Amino acid sequence: MSNVYVEPQPTGRPEGTAITHYTVEYAGGQSIDGKNHATQESAISAAKAKGFKPLVARVRNTSKGNPDHWRAA
Repeated sequence: MSNVYVEPQPTGRPEGTAITHYTVEYAGGQSIDGKNHATQESAISAAKAKGFKPLVARVRNTSKGNPDHWRAA
């Protein structure tokens, strides 16, 4: 099982801007399923159903290369 990232969208949104949806991506930014998930829970469930270990963002502006920005779901 490899890690995938549950990313809140839109990426790089300003402080106070709402999250519109979540995506599940590989480290390179490619989506695992091509879907926009309405909730973080839906994105996590989709990743687990495909056999991945999802990581969720701990900060607003993320970097997939920085482990401090992510926690296991």
